[in-house]
Amino acid sequence: MTEEVKPNPSEATTHDAQLAAENMASGEEEVQKVDLDADYEASKAFSVSEVDRKGGGAEAAEAATAPKFKVPEATEMKSSPDTTGDPADYIQMAQEVSPRKDG
Repeated sequence: MTEEVKPNPSEATTHDAQLAAENMASGEEEVQKVDLDADYEASKAFSVSEVDRKGGGAEAAEAATAPKFKVPEATEMKSSPDTTGDPADYIQMAQEVSPRKDG
């Protein structure tokens, strides 16, 4: 599907573009032809990298996203005391969080 570019000097944004559009409209300069199908087929070559063509894409992605530091396993936290309304439960919980020797 080849399309011909139709220059319009009034739509040109710069002086150089306006001069080029006027030259194309008058026939002094050749009007470019655009082949969308050929451009689309050519663009497919750029959509896949060399690594993916050779089959190493999955390994490269794994290596690029692998963690650099060891992540420790999560430890299970103690559950908070039941809400009985007894202040002693909360005192015990506070001491577990910030224990002091003097009580």
